[in-house]
Amino acid sequence: MVTRSTLDPLEEARALVKLRYSRARALRPPMKAVAISADRVSRKSGSAKLPPLKLLQARWREIAGEQLYKFSHPEKISASRDGRILTLRVIPQAAPLVQHQSETIRQRVSVAAGGDITAIRIVQGTLQRGAETLAYRPRARQLTPEEAAMLDAGARQIENPRLRAAIVALGKAVLTADP
Repeated sequence: MVTRSTLDPLEEARALVKLRYSRARALRPPMKAVAISADRVSRKSGSAKLPPLKLLQARWREIAGEQLYKFSHPEKISASRDGRILTLRVIPQAAPLVQHQSETIRQRVSVAAGGDITAIRIVQGTLQRGAETLAYRPRARQLTPEEAAMLDAGARQIENPRLRAAIVALGKAVLTADP
């Protein structure tokens, strides 16, 4: 036995067409995104109140990593036509290392400072962090008397005194350098 609808077939067809082309509406509007509310609350407190440069300087160790933190320090953020440029003060010995990793640094800094850091400018010089000044000159160890005697004995054969002094200085630098 086939059961038939109690509705008129014409009314039923109209209802099906209406359901096909109409959209359902929520009874109440959806909840606002939690992220929007959290962002509004966090803007008024904490480190987000700091200007971007102060924020970078305060968080530079975690943004750049321990290795780059030793050799660099954010100095200023300047505006350009294409976006903002971060100027980093870097000790001269580490400038190639920082230059090589500049794109990675730019991406990390861009995320931490608001998303529009487009370039990094590197300035070489000593670092100023509070009371400490970092120049990173390796401490040379002292030559042992045997090493000094060996250098003098090897350089005795050189007749030119300036060349002899230069060779002895080179030997001292090589022997006292950290491996």
